[in-house]
Amino acid sequence: MATDQGGTPAKRSAMDLATEAFVAHRNLLFTVAYEMLGSAADAEDVLQETWLRWVGVDLGQVVDARAYLVRITTRQALNRLRTLTRRRENYVGPWLPEPMLTSADVADDVELAESLSMALMVVLETLSPTERAVFVLREVFDAGYDDIAAAVDKSQAAVRQIAHRARAHVEARRPRQTVSARETRAALESMQHAFETGDLRKLFDVLAPDVVYMGDGGGLRQAARRTIVGADKLVRMLIGGLAKTKATVTTEPTTINGSPALVFRLDGELDGILAVRVEQGKVTGVYYVRNPEKLTRVESETVLARR
Repeated sequence: MATDQGGTPAKRSAMDLATEAFVAHRNLLFTVAYEMLGSAADAEDVLQETWLRWVGVDLGQVVDARAYLVRITTRQALNRLRTLTRRRENYVGPWLPEPMLTSADVADDVELAESLSMALMVVLETLSPTERAVFVLREVFDAGYDDIAAAVDKSQAAVRQIAHRARAHVEARRPRQTVSARETRAALESMQHAFETGDLRKLFDVLAPDVVYMGDGGGLRQAARRTIVGADKLVRMLIGGLAKTKATVTTEPTTINGSPALVFRLDGELDGILAVRVEQGKVTGVYYVRNPEKLTRVESETVLARR
C-alpha cells in the first residue's frame, strides 16, 4: 500500500475507487449491453461510453455502485439501440446476433444461457428498444422496478406495464419448454453426421416439418436473403449449396452463447456458426451466421455474468 511522507497509508484517489468498481462489475455491464444490443462490438463501445461517464460521477453521492453503473450502461445501450434499429432496417438479408464462444459456467446458469440463446435473442429483436431494456433488466438480471425506472427514465407504474407487455410478447414466441443442452447436442450431432457424410436427406430425421432457417451473410458472404420456412425447402437449399462448393466442409462442436452449436469450416477456414432451436426432439429453428464481421469472438472465450 502506498504511504504518504509521514508513513501513514495514502488516501486512495477517486480515480482508483472508480476504476476498482468498474472493473469489478465489467463482465456484468458487458452482458447487460450485449443482451440489449445483440452485438459484442457495440457492447464494447457502450462500456467505453459508460466508463467516460462513470469517472465524472461524484462517488460520494453513489449509494450502490453496481446499480449506478447498470443504469449508465442501460442508458447508453438504449441510445445505441435506437440508432441500430434504424441501421438494421437496411441490413442485407436477415440480421442475427453476434455469436460468442462462452465458458461452461454460462451453460450451467440455465436462465442466463436461455436469455443468450440465438433463438431468444432473435425474439428480443422484435421488441421496441425500451421494451427490450425493461425485459432484459427484469427477467434476466432481476432488477427492481425502481432501478429499471431510473435507467429508462419512466415511472415505476409505466415500467410495470412495459414489463408485462414485453413478457407476454416474448412468451408467445419462445419455446414452451426449456430444452437441455444434452437434447440440443443430440440434435446437432445428427446434423453434423448428415453434413460429414454428405447425405443431407438425413436431416429430415431431425428437422421439424415447419423448421425456420435464417442465414446472416450481411452482404459480405453469400446467404439466403429471406427466411426459409419448411424442411423440404431448407434441405433442397443445402443440397444445392453443397453441390456448388468445391471446398471440403468440416464441422466441430462448440459452445456459443451458453448453448451447444457447430463451427463450420471450408478447407479449414472458418465459414460460420450454426445454432439451433430444439422443441420436443426436433429442430424448429436453424440460425447460421456467416458475416465475417460477426465471427471475431467464436474462437476466444468471452466472460459473461449476471451478478
